[in-house]
Amino acid sequence: MTTSASVPAGSGSALHGDTVTDRLIDANERYAARFTDPGMDARPVLHVAVVACMDARLDLHAALGLELGDCHTIRNAGGVVTDDVIRSLTISQRKLGTRSIVLIHHTNCGLESITEDFRNELEMEVGQRPAWAVEAFRDVDQDVRQSMQRVRTSPFLLHNDDVRGFVFDVKTGLLREIDPE
Repeated sequence: MTTSASVPAGSGSALHGDTVTDRLIDANERYAARFTDPGMDARPVLHVAVVACMDARLDLHAALGLELGDCHTIRNAGGVVTDDVIRSLTISQRKLGTRSIVLIHHTNCGLESITEDFRNELEMEVGQRPAWAVEAFRDVDQDVRQSMQRVRTSPFLLHNDDVRGFVFDVKTGLLREIDPE
């Protein structure tokens, strides 16, 4: 694995040094040199929004056979349906035409190994308690069910009849559908 500390000298910008961000900006310049406007707007072609964990092991487009423009993708730690996720889904549905929602959690999630005490630890360290909940969990299936319920009961969402939840297995790449019960 390459880290910003092991990037060879001279590969980053002279202005900022040799960091991972410099490598990303360099990659963007190469991308932009080949870029052509795809001629699409912000409305996803498949009328679907995917809410998933931010885990770097999940390549959602590849795992779901998606192309650029197919879906809206909303990611956060755990793929938790928070107020901000509801905000994004509401905009996605009401202003940009999505009708289906796919929720994807995964095996071996970092939120399974921490607790809400993390907020206490942060408060002790920085002197301020976070306003947000960690949303840690022990049972990934139950957490998917909870997320489906939050989506289905939101008064802001127009379309809650096609909400499905899955657990992505990080070892096999397979999705397992969760019964909402």
